[in-house]
Amino acid sequence: MQIILIQDIENLGQKDDLVTVKDGYARNYLIPKKLAIIATDSARKVIAENKRQRAHKEAKLKENAESMATRLGNLKLVIGVKASSAGKIFGSVTPLMIAEAINKNGYEIERRQVIVSDDHIKEVGNYDVKVKLHRDVFVDIPLEVVAE
Repeated sequence: MQIILIQDIENLGQKDDLVTVKDGYARNYLIPKKLAIIATDSARKVIAENKRQRAHKEAKLKENAESMATRLGNLKLVIGVKASSAGKIFGSVTPLMIAEAINKNGYEIERRQVIVSDDHIKEVGNYDVKVKLHRDVFVDIPLEVVAE
């Protein structure tokens, strides 16, 4: 069944994408939760017009994200946490903590934009954190977790 996504869905597609999924997934999950609509001819025309109008705005957003990525590329984060003598952290370093550390340096980042490979950092050391600024723009930021 072909559907049009109303929201971004990870591992499936972005908003306004035309995707093919199994009938049960579409009818029992995506459509009732208002995540997608059935791709009728009229819906396809409306989405095509919306995409055309939004193309200019999208280009501007991507340009802003790329300029922010160049500024963030020079940033090196250091987060101090309580840890044992063996280097284990009491708790963990979460994407929220990383986003707050980036925001203290004068940037506007939300926690959902921060991508940590293991979702939580549980040991002292050096890590690379990926920040998603735009659909196509990612930046790697070096992170050092130190014991306080």
